[in-house]
Amino acid sequence: MYLKQSLRRKLIAAGLALIALPFSAMAAQNDGSAAKPLRVILVPADGGTEDGTKKDFQPIFSAIEESTGLKFDIKVGQSYGSVVEAMCNGAADIAWYGPVTYLQAKERGCSELLALAVSKGQSVYYSGVFARTDAGIDGVADLKGKKVALGDVNSTSSFAVPVAMMMAGGVEPARDLASINMAGSHANVLKALAEGLVDAGGASFDSFEKAVNGNAIDPSKVKVIAKSAPIPYPPLAIHPKVEGDVKARLRDAFNNIDKLPGITKEQIRGYGGGKVDGYTANVSEDDMAAAGKMFELVTDQVKQDIMKKASAR
Repeated sequence: MYLKQSLRRKLIAAGLALIALPFSAMAAQNDGSAAKPLRVILVPADGGTEDGTKKDFQPIFSAIEESTGLKFDIKVGQSYGSVVEAMCNGAADIAWYGPVTYLQAKERGCSELLALAVSKGQSVYYSGVFARTDAGIDGVADLKGKKVALGDVNSTSSFAVPVAMMMAGGVEPARDLASINMAGSHANVLKALAEGLVDAGGASFDSFEKAVNGNAIDPSKVKVIAKSAPIPYPPLAIHPKVEGDVKARLRDAFNNIDKLPGITKEQIRGYGGGKVDGYTANVSEDDMAAAGKMFELVTDQVKQDIMKKASAR
């Protein structure tokens, strides 16, 4: 009797231990079959709708599906952080996010580079700090005492890089700014700027151009006071546990996306829905890691201080 009870206790304990394991440690990644389509999750960049964000990428994945036979299930995350968690708990196989969130996932061992968009022979974009022309701001130092809007705390070009540029220019956001509006997205930062709710804001140049083209902001009323060094385009990444053959087929497809049937050049889109020339899978982890040095000043403590100030407004 004792042996049976002891064995039963051990089996129960083993079962509980399995339940306690992280989901990613137990679950295999999907293989792109009809029964197990590759689960793609996209960050909600630019504050676009879920349908709008999916629309930017659907033609690309549809063309790859037609060319390779791989199946995809595309969704948009609720936040940058939720996309990282989806990859790291095994609930997604492919993700699209900014360099900051990619590096967060890479550090946790749940992402490797898959492809980057290419435009005019390059795979880079730029972040900036933009100011209203009537706000008396000519440079970063003039931001002291001003109202500033920033995007998602995990965004590369609407938070990390603008904050890093401020700090490099002698401005400590939590201490020196009059107020901080955590607007949540590039589009919301530029909207706050256009409506005069803030004096300046951080966003990508792609988002600024999109806002200008969409008549959401008057370029005559806004000027650039800081422009970043080149930043690698927000990458498409893949979970390391996806099968090697699937990875190879995907990389080949991305390298030839502009030649695949079922897609036009007009439909090849990238960050913010902007038209790009194509994609490349010849990407460097070293280059992405080097980009991280652009925002090393933006520590967790800096983020906490900024969030605290933003909540106090």
